Amino acid sequence: MHHLTGTFEPGSFTAIVGPNGAGKSTLLKGIMGNLAVDHGEIRIDGIDRRDIAYLPQQNELDRAFPIQVLDLVALGLWRRTGAFARVGGEDLVRASDALSAVGLRGFETRMIGTLSGGQFQRALFARMLLQDAKVLLLDEPFTAIDARTTADLLDLVRRWHGEGRMIVAVLHDLHIVRQHIPNTLLLAREKIAWGPTLEVLTPENLLKSRWMSEAFEDNAPLCDRQIA
Repeated sequence: MHHLTGTFEPGSFTAIVGPNGAGKSTLLKGIMGNLAVDHGEIRIDGIDRRDIAYLPQQNELDRAFPIQVLDLVALGLWRRTGAFARVGGEDLVRASDALSAVGLRGFETRMIGTLSGGQFQRALFARMLLQDAKVLLLDEPFTAIDARTTADLLDLVRRWHGEGRMIVAVLHDLHIVRQHIPNTLLLAREKIAWGPTLEVLTPENLLKSRWMSEAFEDNAPLCDRQIA
């Protein structure tokens, strides 16, 4: 991904869309600092990186790890308790309440490997509830889950936005984007359009994004075209 410049404003809600391989997940990992940029910079102003909550794609997580659901959710408290502090008492009550908020009351002692895809995603959202972060980065949060879970979690994300949190979500379902998300960044290895959703998701822009993605050459030399 190259030739991208822009700003995610505080309190904004932005969808990142584009064809497979467009650089959507790469951008989130760059913001998190998991990937280094070759040129330019990613600047985070006004907040600490600990105030950013990141939800990776499910296929990047080890579902076989032997941990109970309540313990997974309690990991969301690390910013306050530290990485190795013992969690108990009131904190466990908060973790249990977070599970109830996402519809998983009674799942506290289940091993994460026994959960369905939708149940596991609900547990990850409960962990984010406890993080109480100012910025939420969501990588395909509604992929491979049922319609009811999608609706429940989308309501939770919209509530977070209503609380003034900044949300950036990689999404594939353009219907959800058009109906619920005010801003969109359309990528195809570079920016195709960025702004109000209905102005970005035009047939012309979508066609251009598909063409740009198909035409990209992985072994092409770096170009020095100025960023638009």
